[in-house]
Amino acid sequence: MTIAVVLVAAGRGERLGAGVPKAFAQVAGVTLIEHAIRRIFNVDALTQLIIAAPPSHLAEARAIADAVANEIEPLLTNRSLAGVTVLAGGDTRQQSIANALGAVAAETEVVLVHDSARALTPTAVFERVAQSVLDTGLATIPVMPIVDTIKRVAGETVLDTVDRQTLRSAQTPQGFQAFELLEAYRSASEDFTDDAALVQSVGASVRYVAGDEWAFKVTTPDDLAMAELRLAAEAIGASGSVAIGLPPKYRVGVGVDVHRFTQDSAKPLFLGGIEWPGERGLDGHSDGDAVAHAVVDALLAAAGMGDIGSNFGVDRPEFAGASGQVFLTATVSKLAEAGFTVVNVSVQVIGNRPKIGPHRAAAEAQLSRLVGAPVTVGATTTDGLGFLGNSEGVAAVANALLFSSQVG
Repeated sequence: MTIAVVLVAAGRGERLGAGVPKAFAQVAGVTLIEHAIRRIFNVDALTQLIIAAPPSHLAEARAIADAVANEIEPLLTNRSLAGVTVLAGGDTRQQSIANALGAVAAETEVVLVHDSARALTPTAVFERVAQSVLDTGLATIPVMPIVDTIKRVAGETVLDTVDRQTLRSAQTPQGFQAFELLEAYRSASEDFTDDAALVQSVGASVRYVAGDEWAFKVTTPDDLAMAELRLAAEAIGASGSVAIGLPPKYRVGVGVDVHRFTQDSAKPLFLGGIEWPGERGLDGHSDGDAVAHAVVDALLAAAGMGDIGSNFGVDRPEFAGASGQVFLTATVSKLAEAGFTVVNVSVQVIGNRPKIGPHRAAAEAQLSRLVGAPVTVGATTTDGLGFLGNSEGVAAVANALLFSSQVG
């Protein structure tokens, strides 16, 4: 099987509001077009990739495709990457595809048309669609079930409820026998919202296969945020493993800190950057804020920048008695200088006291403010075991997720 993929990347993306054409907006520090190209390059039978880009961004599209090819090709076995053609798109999606179809090689059997706005579509969807076209000879599209209740309306009046069991949401890539799609475009007399509708307008049949939730369309700033969250969750779930060609933009760090309660009854307790009235303080070179210190260690570990001792240790007299806020503020500043952004932090406090519940919200708010990202605080005990179970001190374990703009 020979497969050509037409990647439509010429949209202006006005609703996205990114200040650049949509395909060149970034998710996790990587442009949408690059995310799409990485997944397309992993299609086994791919013989040609044709990118329809804005005339203003042809050179950038070419450079991105070349950079991804140079990175991925050494990792592939038993095949070479497809040839890449970059050309100018038109004023509409259909015009862009018509331009791209003019570059499809004569020997191509299957053409897949894909939108760069669905940049996170898994490679398996491409292969599923292409195999369906090859096996059945029919145009094939990936679809998803409709989960919302659908209403038919007129003006402001709800007329009735539509049976959603007969409805599906269409995605891309959409696949066609090459000759069928080329003929449909030659015969097209009006604009259609997708290529399946166009080929149906000239009498072709269309079947469907399962789509994928990752093939959602990025249209608004909220969609970009959702894509960021999905990739962050994927990075965490992968336990450090990285898919072929996916830059390791996310870093995870763990921090632990332990302090014993002081014998000085006048010393206040600071945890999570706030004071805990009526509680005995913690010993330490600084204010003994085990929570803040654990967060600092987690952040520094994720960035590969040492730990709290190597950055703010006892050999630094200027930090004697310093509050956890000082360490957190300085650490976040160091991270920013190195190109890191904090995504989120989670902290678990271990010990019999203080009781975390009464001041959890205040601690989370303060830590989130200092870190510049969401921080959650939980608590547990050791069931009476050890020095923590004997109420001799407090321990904290923190996990931090960072995003790096410098990796890849």
